[in-house]
Amino acid sequence: MNLVFYKYQGTGNDFVIIDNRTSFFPKENKVLINKLCNRNFGVGGDGLILLENDDNVDFKMVYFNADGNQSTMCGNGGRCIVAFANRLGVINNITTFNAIDGLHHATINNGIVSLQMIDVDTVELKNGYVFTNTGSPHHVEIVENISSFDVYNKGKEIRNGIYGSEGSNVNFVEQLDTNSFRIRTYERGVENETLACGTGATAAAIAMHNTNKTQAKEINIKVEGGQLSISFDVENNSYKNVFLKGPAEFVFKGEIEI
Repeated sequence: MNLVFYKYQGTGNDFVIIDNRTSFFPKENKVLINKLCNRNFGVGGDGLILLENDDNVDFKMVYFNADGNQSTMCGNGGRCIVAFANRLGVINNITTFNAIDGLHHATINNGIVSLQMIDVDTVELKNGYVFTNTGSPHHVEIVENISSFDVYNKGKEIRNGIYGSEGSNVNFVEQLDTNSFRIRTYERGVENETLACGTGATAAAIAMHNTNKTQAKEINIKVEGGQLSISFDVENNSYKNVFLKGPAEFVFKGEIEI
């Protein structure tokens, strides 16, 4: 069987995306998904995304980590599938779609996708770090000299040592100015550092605001693969109208025998 796929990237976070509106793709085949995401033996990607029909909104997003397991929300993946749906003609410039964490609203203009994330009602302040869930679980920790920081080993240690088998994504943050931060992220499921993480950038922005590192409600986040911006409203210590904004780019279309 020949599989047609599309490759997209959002600030370096890259995905294999498949039009599964005919429900042909074997979603239970973890080995296949892992192989497609493998950078040496497959297409290569931080994850795989299926675009499927939905009875109530424009489409449904189904996201798998590179290890083959269906996972929680992926912010940059969400932005990329909006660009993909626009390319297919499924949507124009405004959309509402369904994902594992519920409905998402988004717009796309000139390759820039603004994606509404879930409301965040709980930000847990721990000893030396913050934990919150922005559609996926995130550990956020401030560090110095982030350019030389050992993200892989320290991230792996925290991911497994604090959060056990379920794990958490781990974000290391350094402040650049009053409303700008740089982050590097160790992603569970990928089990390595990625060039960007949308839910991680969102978690970092919220954590920095919640801990009074910034008063801004529109925050610039520098990731290894580019720039993202996060905006939100704050009501009774809850973060609402949370938007993740940045580029989502088509890389190539291909075909692979499976």
